[in-house]
Amino acid sequence: MEKLLPCFAVLFLVAFTSIVRADPDMLQDICVADLASTIKINGFPCKNNVTADDFFFAGLGKAGNTTNLVGSVVTLANVEKVPGLNTLGVSMARIDYAVGGINPPHTHPRATEIVFVIEGTLDVGFITTGNVLISKTITKGDVFVFPRGLVHFQKNAGYETATVIAGFNSQLQGTQSIATTLFASNPTVDDYILAKAFQIDTNQVEAIKSKLAPKK
Repeated sequence: MEKLLPCFAVLFLVAFTSIVRADPDMLQDICVADLASTIKINGFPCKNNVTADDFFFAGLGKAGNTTNLVGSVVTLANVEKVPGLNTLGVSMARIDYAVGGINPPHTHPRATEIVFVIEGTLDVGFITTGNVLISKTITKGDVFVFPRGLVHFQKNAGYETATVIAGFNSQLQGTQSIATTLFASNPTVDDYILAKAFQIDTNQVEAIKSKLAPKK
């Protein structure tokens, strides 16, 4: 039995390490993303020729164009726009809403989101895995949080345009819009599956697909 104790200790250590480990601390001051690299890793390789522009982005200063099907637009400031965010685990976005505009139900698989209302009034909410809706009306100066991975949405509930600034605890939060993911995938999801899931007929599925199909 005594000879087996060291083996049990090693197994326990391996199991314990697997449970408690998290992303490692950075091993250098910066790791600016080389977005042109062909190397595929979890994140982006570091580049050598670093400049101040790698840590700069001017795209959040003006409203985006909300003349689209949903009446909102998201302007991202993530690692793809700010290469210096690579390995830092943070990013931002600006979201603009036309009157009556929505940010359709979607998820961020890699990040919790927190929004701060710059102007306007919004109805916001998320749905738990227990299928419970948590919702609230927020206005200028308010903050609301959407937990990582949960389906959430925002709607402009006022009579003027609305704007929020969003923060994410990820350099590249990822976004899956529920409707687009299901009805505009490539290749497309089988009509029968969608019809059965949403309790509609295949003609309705095709109609939705035609509206959400990418413009060529």
